[in-house]
Amino acid sequence: MQSNTQLPEADTRCLKAWAPGALRPILDPAVAEVVYSSPQSLLDMVGRYGSPLNIVWPHILKQNVEALRRVLRAHQVRYDVFYGAKVNKSQALVRAAVEAGIGVDVSSVYEMRDALRAGVDPARLCATGPAKTREFHAELIANAALISVDSAEELTDLEACLHRAAHGSVARVLLRYRPAASSASRFGMGGDELLQCLRQLSEQKHRVAFEGFHFHLGGYGFEPRAQAVRELTRYVETARELGLDPKIIDIGGGLPIRYVDADVYEAFLRAQSGDDYRTGKVPESFYPYGGRMDACEWLDKLLAAPCVDGLSIAGYLNTQQLTLALEPGRSLADQSAVSVFRVTRVKQLASGRPVVFVEGSSFSACETWFASEFLVDPVLISRAAEERAVRAYIAGHSCLDDDVITNRLVAFNTMPQAGDLLVYANTAGYQMDLLENEFHRHPMPRRVAVIYDAAGAPVVSPDDRME
Repeated sequence: MQSNTQLPEADTRCLKAWAPGALRPILDPAVAEVVYSSPQSLLDMVGRYGSPLNIVWPHILKQNVEALRRVLRAHQVRYDVFYGAKVNKSQALVRAAVEAGIGVDVSSVYEMRDALRAGVDPARLCATGPAKTREFHAELIANAALISVDSAEELTDLEACLHRAAHGSVARVLLRYRPAASSASRFGMGGDELLQCLRQLSEQKHRVAFEGFHFHLGGYGFEPRAQAVRELTRYVETARELGLDPKIIDIGGGLPIRYVDADVYEAFLRAQSGDDYRTGKVPESFYPYGGRMDACEWLDKLLAAPCVDGLSIAGYLNTQQLTLALEPGRSLADQSAVSVFRVTRVKQLASGRPVVFVEGSSFSACETWFASEFLVDPVLISRAAEERAVRAYIAGHSCLDDDVITNRLVAFNTMPQAGDLLVYANTAGYQMDLLENEFHRHPMPRRVAVIYDAAGAPVVSPDDRME
């Protein structure tokens, strides 16, 4: 059993959290309390666990689950929510999803095993990865998990796996549809292939239980999902004509979240230029960090969108007695984590511009590796006593010239110093650990979870492996 540590009482006599002046992060009150009122506790945690340090608040995921449930209940639809575990490696977040009473969307045998160790009901597992191995198929069948079949080839592989499975084993499946607007995608099946698989399934009901359809689209608009549902209505009808009983339409994830104020974000985008980046170039695309719509508004608009026969999406689902399944990842992990980097030194370059070096690399803050930027300013935790406005970019500790946490010149209210902390907010969603590694033999960044005891006091415990 791993030891737990209570957060120390706030001590801000020499330490101050300098709020960003530009792209200031939106923070959950529990996170803001630690960052702004107890910065010494962050310094102590980094001193104990190292830099970078990822800190998660699992209870916030439960709050996000309940917020989505309120929207779903308001539309009176049948629903099933699966936490997209690929969004983050935190075991505490998986456990929080299970405790919140939802399923888990897994894309590998390893995510599945973690979810099972967290206590998920095996029947509440949904496997959506497009390249499942034979081993993964076998364990999914053994656990009676729901399997999204990506292609006719995968269905053939799944049938072969069933021949090797225990007598009486049944595979529960969804068929993954590729909407017309995504014809160039390598994921899912077009209409002809989908019909082929439906006919095949109608002849194998004793071994393969068809439960419905699935799609997962890129981007963050609700209208492409609504259109995909409209396209699927004909296949729902066809499946029933073949004697199948579709029960589910799984629309995947892609629910947007808001990191910074929308007005501030839009003003920043309008005003930015190459002079704001060390590269002299503005990236071509960004995640909508300051979007006007959050996950709940998005879901409400999707369910109210027109479907067929004068019905809304919600109305169609209800009249057809279909369950709406969702696989939110980023939107359930919204606000649930921060990543803390300790400053190593500040170096003045020949250009006169400073660069802030931190203990950690861009592999633990990965947007620059996708030719983009994390457009959320870090909170500086510093002992600096006076304001001294400066703009600097932030570099990692490796020998790679492109190991840059932000190419953007961040506006600080005071010059960072060695030993200061940079706190990046809302990093649970694909940011903190998607590319993390042990380059230069640096150990993997640590991750801790903040929970609250019976008296409401925060307690910190390691979240690096399943206990």
